[in-house]
Amino acid sequence: MTQVVRWTAAGEPGVPARWYSADGTPPPERIVTAEDTISVAAAHQLIGEGTAVLWRGDYPSARRLLAALDRRAERRPSALVQTPAEAFRLHRREQARRARLLGMLLIPYEGDWTIPLRRGPRAQDACTHAHGLCAGPGVGSLRELLGVIGAYEWRREGVEIPALGGDRIHPHYGVFSPVRGKYVDLVAETELPAGDSAFDIGTGTGVLSAVLARRGVRRIVATDQEARAVDCARDNVARLGLADRIDVRHADLFPAGRAHLIVCNPPWLPDRPRTPLDQAVYDPDSRMLHRFLDGLADHLEPGGEGWLILSDLAERLGGSIRNEV
Repeated sequence: MTQVVRWTAAGEPGVPARWYSADGTPPPERIVTAEDTISVAAAHQLIGEGTAVLWRGDYPSARRLLAALDRRAERRPSALVQTPAEAFRLHRREQARRARLLGMLLIPYEGDWTIPLRRGPRAQDACTHAHGLCAGPGVGSLRELLGVIGAYEWRREGVEIPALGGDRIHPHYGVFSPVRGKYVDLVAETELPAGDSAFDIGTGTGVLSAVLARRGVRRIVATDQEARAVDCARDNVARLGLADRIDVRHADLFPAGRAHLIVCNPPWLPDRPRTPLDQAVYDPDSRMLHRFLDGLADHLEPGGEGWLILSDLAERLGGSIRNEV
């Protein structure tokens, strides 16, 4: 559903415009325009009161203002002794607070994702990658735009995967990047069970499917419930020339049938995700974990194996995932 915002300029309400957020952030209720003459203190006060600032100055000045607002938004950590779990919860709350505040500095878009600010970047390809085709002039968060541009560079350059002989995986916007590859190395080094078929549940970029295919598994079905991840995995499978071995499907957990090996690198922290990317890390009440374990036996061939690949961070924060498993 298209969301519309208005802003105030010189005391008069502006024309309505579309609200753009690839992360699903709701639009601000109040918006005022500002140019290079606004002080950091004035912008900080407006944002702190819940009023977004739509930038009309040049683009480099907007970035400098965002950096200054970030410094002002920073809070010193509590001096009280905290458990690791308490410290992590406070860290997440602080991240959400800062993201909410910094997301209130807005920039305009024209109907082709052009940014009509002096010295503005050419971000049409990056914005199309994250949002799709532009539906018309609108506004969005500068902080999110910087993330969109950074993600597009990751997609273009790719991430080198040693387990693939140095070949690269290209993460799409909103899909978890295998930049920390310990879990990939585990799949590359663990002895395979007998058989020639595998399921990769929650495939993301498709990196684990690619590793298994390179190790000689002949038939792999990779699934994900997120459309962005399915598109990403298909793109990577095609780039690597593995489409004849890996079938990427849009599915909620298991495909039909059975396999000799089922791998899953699920979200491992039992908390609520706040952004699409968080869904690769946070699993409320460990729902996906339980569903995977409940359905595993029904999808394994006799003598098959299920590989559940989990970070130990949840346990370090006081979780009980090991006992649940």
